[in-house]
Amino acid sequence: MLERTPGLIRDNVYDKIRADILTCVFAPGVQLQENDLAERYAVSKSPVRDALLRLQEQGLIEVLPRKGYRVRPISVSDARELYEVRIMLEKACAKRAIETASDDALQSLDAFRGNEEHDSLAAWVTYNGDFHSAIADLSGNSRLSRMTRDVIDQFDRLTFMGVSGSPSNGSGFDDMSADLVHEHDAIIDAIQARDKSRAASLIGAHIKKSQKRVFAVLENPPIVQ
Repeated sequence: MLERTPGLIRDNVYDKIRADILTCVFAPGVQLQENDLAERYAVSKSPVRDALLRLQEQGLIEVLPRKGYRVRPISVSDARELYEVRIMLEKACAKRAIETASDDALQSLDAFRGNEEHDSLAAWVTYNGDFHSAIADLSGNSRLSRMTRDVIDQFDRLTFMGVSGSPSNGSGFDDMSADLVHEHDAIIDAIQARDKSRAASLIGAHIKKSQKRVFAVLENPPIVQ
């Protein structure tokens, strides 16, 4: 039997805590303690501490001096500002990619086509973030890409809420995720055709639809600050 390396343990703990935050097992505003998390995931405090620091960088966790950690509450005003910034950044990334990326680089987006099936909603959220980050990376501007990735990282929980909480989602997220992947496909088509106007329009509409779903969920008092 192979021993698990420290790196694998750290990644595994990070993935589990992140999934529990995304799915609101750890509700917004709840306090977390390293000892409790170490016991929950049957590990030492070291990988838990590393995971919490990574989650803090993503805006999912905040440090409470001398009190431990807290799952960052969800603010409607903050979410609105994030959406406004995201639309501007992602449109700029797509336009830059169309202007500067090679045909081969743009073809790399085909890896994100037709990914309607995922093992879990958390896995789908990861796929969604990877897709949008890939467009940012194709911009060829490292600062723009980094800024966009930083914003995208803060959307994991909002994306989860929007997909899982939509009234049209029924008994699962398969139908909605398929629709969203089709929207991704249309964005890829526009970028590969180097149609800046259409790509920007599709990205704006795609993100605004996400905003509408999320704000409908944020009307639920238990998960809003």
